[in-house]
Amino acid sequence: MNEYFDIIIRSASVYLFMLIALRIFGKKELSQLNTADVILILLISNSVQNAMVGSDISLIGGLSAASVLFAINFSLKKLMYKFPKFSDFMQEKPEILIHDGKMDFKALSKLNITHDELKEAIREHGVEHFSDVKWAILEIDGNISIISGNKNLRQTHYKRLKRTKKTM
Repeated sequence: MNEYFDIIIRSASVYLFMLIALRIFGKKELSQLNTADVILILLISNSVQNAMVGSDISLIGGLSAASVLFAINFSLKKLMYKFPKFSDFMQEKPEILIHDGKMDFKALSKLNITHDELKEAIREHGVEHFSDVKWAILEIDGNISIISGNKNLRQTHYKRLKRTKKTM
């Protein structure tokens, strides 16, 4: 039983480490994964596996680690729902990138969002010009929401998809 307690402590430690690391590196990274990001995620998952289960490669050991991760994640979501201040601490706030057609260069710089990335996001929402954007908001999940139009506001939400080059 002591070995499973060890798995619980190890798994909880790895989860908390990953939570802090994602919080430090920011929300932009969550939805805009490029090839290097995918490789990083795969390598991190492989590197922390042994840290969680140690030398126990049994089915019960793996299920114990997974159960702990699910339980922590479930508990954190419940705490964030119940305690708004805790939620504010755990999650960043949405950031306004464009208001009434004017870009917030300070916010863009802070979030490391380039002019070209923002242009791409508004095109993905079917909007041609920055001046047509009422609001552009970097959401807490890392996606950019665009609200456009003057009299009849229209909101679109588009999950950013990375295009892959087709080989010929």
